[in-house]
Amino acid sequence: MNKLKKWLKDNKITEVECVVSDLSGIARGKIAPVDKFINEGEMRLPESVLLQTVTGDYVDDDIYYSLLDEADIDFICKPDEDAVYLLPWTIEETAQIIHDSYDKMGNPIELAPRNVLKKVLKLYADKGWQPVVAPEMEFYLTARSDDPDLPLQAPIGRSGLKETGRQSFSIDAANEFDPLFEDMYEWCEGQGLAIDTLIHEEGMAQMEINFRHGDPLQLADQIFVFKRTLREAALKHNVVATFMAKPITNEPGSAMHLHQSIIDVETKKNIFTSQDGTMSSLFLNHIAGLQNYVPEMLPMFAPNVNSFRRFLPDTSAPVNMEWGEDNRTCGLRVPNCTPQSRRVENRLPGADANCYLAIAASLLCGYIGMVEELKPSPPVQGRGYELRSPTLPYTLEAALERMENCDKVSHYLGESFAKGFIAVKRAEQENFKRVISSWEREFLLLTV
Repeated sequence: MNKLKKWLKDNKITEVECVVSDLSGIARGKIAPVDKFINEGEMRLPESVLLQTVTGDYVDDDIYYSLLDEADIDFICKPDEDAVYLLPWTIEETAQIIHDSYDKMGNPIELAPRNVLKKVLKLYADKGWQPVVAPEMEFYLTARSDDPDLPLQAPIGRSGLKETGRQSFSIDAANEFDPLFEDMYEWCEGQGLAIDTLIHEEGMAQMEINFRHGDPLQLADQIFVFKRTLREAALKHNVVATFMAKPITNEPGSAMHLHQSIIDVETKKNIFTSQDGTMSSLFLNHIAGLQNYVPEMLPMFAPNVNSFRRFLPDTSAPVNMEWGEDNRTCGLRVPNCTPQSRRVENRLPGADANCYLAIAASLLCGYIGMVEELKPSPPVQGRGYELRSPTLPYTLEAALERMENCDKVSHYLGESFAKGFIAVKRAEQENFKRVISSWEREFLLLTV
């Protein structure tokens, strides 16, 4: 704690937000005066936090008590001194510190998403490998509204006008929100977030921020912090930033594309490239692992009912697990790059996915392909939207059933995680089914 105490003192911090990520990627925790935080050195939260749904509900009692103590006991959260971030939007000098979760015996809790990613990274470390990832985060800016029944609208920019039509890569359209993005970049720089390029995507007021490549755990922490930072910057400018996978009808969905490669720790070389500069066998194994197991773990990439609205042909979203070189019609794209930078881009994850779980699952799928020496299908030449092999589940219900039947999930990530995650997502699915949509009222009310 000495390093952390010095940092808090040097930055004149008066409040500390102690946070963990729940299964949906929501920041849960406590806000403490800095002196109390230093004196206690750790935080305690009820175990039930890790089985809470996005609506604030909990899973059925039989599953709940099979995974958690009946007394609803606390788990222990310890701060990570390498995951400390200033919060530039607060009145008081405040730090957000990401914590790791342990039981009373000091064992990492399987249900905690950050621990899930650490478990996958340990698999790589044991092989002498260091994964490298570069996420791309898409999101929409929308006008503020307090009525969830109303469709979202594009916000008014500096010109006093809303966007109309598609503005892909438009500099002027992105400049409409310059004051917001200036705050975003300034705040991210102050927090040490490795954000890079800003792009206007296809949808109305849809943007993309690219992160510089780096360590998967650090990048997951940064995405976790970035989502909150962007939302705060948007609210300051009287608009809303959303990472929903498909927030607006007839507009493209928002993804969290993941570029991933692997470095040999000893040689510092990219193991995806052979000595002669061509694709290595391990690279093809990695792609095959993604092809075979992403469909089995799809809820970790598409965790919500809304997530599956994104997977439609001709909407710049993947509908298959094919792969191809510089081919955006495939779920797995191999960008044109130098041999040392050779990587695969997993285009399946949605922007709404829990960043820890999506990165963990993507790396795990590739890892299984390498250790099992799986072989990929031939690369796609040309348009791949019509290709549907291997088949992806089309609904959250089907995806959860498939994940439940995949023994690799419990084998590598733990039975408690597999059971708890699936139970939380099923509880959310049941909650959704109780809601009658505007489509049903519009087309069924007086016609059936």
